[in-house]
Amino acid sequence: MRRRATAIGAATLTALLLAGCTADSPAAAPTPAPSGLGRSALRVPDALDGAPFDASRTVDAPRGWTVSVWARVDGARLAAWTPDGRLLVSRPESGDVQVLTPGSDPQAVPRTTTLVSGLNRPHGMAFRGDTLYVAESDRVSAYDYADGAVSGRRTVVAGLPDASTPELRGAYAHALKSVAVGTDGALYVSVGSTGNASAEDRSASPERASILRVQGGRTTVFARGVRNGTGLAIAPDGAVWTAVNNRDRIAYPYDRAYDGSGGSDLGAVLQPYVNDHPLEPVAKLTAGRDLGWPYCNPDPDVDPGAAGTAFAFTNRGFVRDRETNADGSRLDCDALPRVEQGLPAHSAPLGMSFVGAGVVPAGPGALVGVHGSWNRTPPRAPEVAFLPWRDGTLQPAQPLLTGFQAADGNRWGRPVAAVAGPDRAVYVTDDEAGAVYRMAPS
Repeated sequence: MRRRATAIGAATLTALLLAGCTADSPAAAPTPAPSGLGRSALRVPDALDGAPFDASRTVDAPRGWTVSVWARVDGARLAAWTPDGRLLVSRPESGDVQVLTPGSDPQAVPRTTTLVSGLNRPHGMAFRGDTLYVAESDRVSAYDYADGAVSGRRTVVAGLPDASTPELRGAYAHALKSVAVGTDGALYVSVGSTGNASAEDRSASPERASILRVQGGRTTVFARGVRNGTGLAIAPDGAVWTAVNNRDRIAYPYDRAYDGSGGSDLGAVLQPYVNDHPLEPVAKLTAGRDLGWPYCNPDPDVDPGAAGTAFAFTNRGFVRDRETNADGSRLDCDALPRVEQGLPAHSAPLGMSFVGAGVVPAGPGALVGVHGSWNRTPPRAPEVAFLPWRDGTLQPAQPLLTGFQAADGNRWGRPVAAVAGPDRAVYVTDDEAGAVYRMAPS
């Protein structure tokens, strides 16, 4: 099902900040700022003060930082910086890519124009030198880029599945694609699943719920069992990482009562269990890796299957999916490599990017736009999460930008992606508010 609620909230690297429902209410009080962050007023230029910025907004960011509305872009999704210092923002619903050109003052409102239009739900973007790759729902196109304009469009990957694929008969929940350029020169393309637990995706051609590798005109499956790996980025050591939207409405997999009261809840869909299972993987991909979907679910439980157990999100193993793999015959979950890091269930991570030292106080690491999901009661607060990079791997997630959701669950914004600019500021897209934020030390 398409993800529609919101994200990870944490008071420390691993503690959770929970909130309530989804309606918009400017008057509702915000939740307390997570530990390590400070609350400040969101700065809004007069020219950009339309709803939801017609009311005062506050955000939680690193202490001493300023966060401002830098641009208004309806339906802003993923973002990429051009070689000459302009910010590209994709708009799948509008079928175009916008280009935001900063002036001499990087804090000033940029000039916004259309880079390319008439596309089929464009989403992910990546550069190799002056070549721009744009992932549309059914293809990846390449362009020659120069001076804020593109030319020479050609298709480099065709036939990607979307709602027009005949066998899907118009039903495709995860049509948006992401793309990254590896240090090996290959393209890596995320192809989401048809639905929540559609096992037929693993035998489709091209395989869905996968990360494809494209090089020299040849397309292969690089990783599989990746339900919706919209977050796709290349780490400092050249490894490919993904942040995954995992499955919804998971059945309880143990032959006992979830609350310990006696009897058995085996196979029941219990909202208290669904709320926190399965975790959303943030995983390092290698050729042939399988992230298990829909047969194996990464599990955050310290005490597996026990209500009220503590959660852990580092180096997590898998539990058999009760609906699709009850006896383990479809896939041996114990044989799968453990997941390096995770986010709480239904965080719905979207854009992912790596940043070097000097951008975030905690040092180099990965930025993840945590968008949220419909499938949790109450929802998690939207945020930008940061995972430090240490010793060649990612560390547990911590909040970098929050404050979009009030204590009663009402929210006014939903981050999608965060990328570091040439000025070392962090730029964040928000498709709910139709905005791009700039955050940097004051």
